[in-house]
Amino acid sequence: MDQLNILLLGTQGSGKGTQARLLSQQFDIPSFSTGEILRNEINKGTELGKLAASYINRGNLLPDDVISSIVKKELLKEKYSDGVILDGYPRNIVQAETLDDFMDLDYVIFIDISDEEAVKRVTGRRICPKCGENYHIDYNPPENDEICDRCKAILEIREDSTPEAVETRLKVYHSLTEPLVAYYDKRGLLIKVNGEQRILEVFNEIILKIQEHGVHHEEN
Repeated sequence: MDQLNILLLGTQGSGKGTQARLLSQQFDIPSFSTGEILRNEINKGTELGKLAASYINRGNLLPDDVISSIVKKELLKEKYSDGVILDGYPRNIVQAETLDDFMDLDYVIFIDISDEEAVKRVTGRRICPKCGENYHIDYNPPENDEICDRCKAILEIREDSTPEAVETRLKVYHSLTEPLVAYYDKRGLLIKVNGEQRILEVFNEIILKIQEHGVHHEEN
C-alpha cells in the first residue's frame, strides 16, 4: 500500500486532535488539522485569519470553497505522499465530494460522544494568553485555580469555547457534519469507536478495529 489516508470524524471535544497525534506516531505519517492552520492564521492576524475568526468565534464554518482550496493546496505537498491523518475536513457532503476528487480514504474513524459530554469538555477549556499553554478545569487543571503554571498569567476562555459558541457548533455539526457518518458507512469506510473512554482506551479501540476492518480502497 503506497498511501494510508485516515479521516477522523466527531463533534467538538471528541478528542480528534489527540487521536490524530497518536495515529500519526503509530503509522509515521503526518496529521493535518484545518483548525490548527486557521488558528495560526488568526494568531498572525492575516486576512485569512480575520475571515476565519469572524466565522469560528460565532461557532460557524467557513465557506466550502475557501476551506477546500486551503486543504487541497496543503495536501498536494510532498510531505503527504505516504498518507495523512485528516482532522477537521471534510465537514459536510460538499467538502467530502471535493476531497473524493483528489484523495482516496482508507478509513474513516467516527469518535462518538454525547452532546452533554462535548459541552462539558469544551466549556472547561482554558488557555494562557501569554504563553499559549492549554488547560481543562476537570481533566488538566492548573495547580492554582485559573492561573497558568508556567507564567502565572490569568487563564482565559477561548472565544470558541463559550457555551453559546459550543451550542451553535453542535447544531452545525448535527445538521452538516453528522450526515458524513452515513455517507462513509455506505461506502464501507466507517469505523465507529466510543469516545467517552480514556485517551489510550479510545486509541486502542481504533487500532483494534482498523486491524479487524482491513483496508478498503474504492475504485474511482
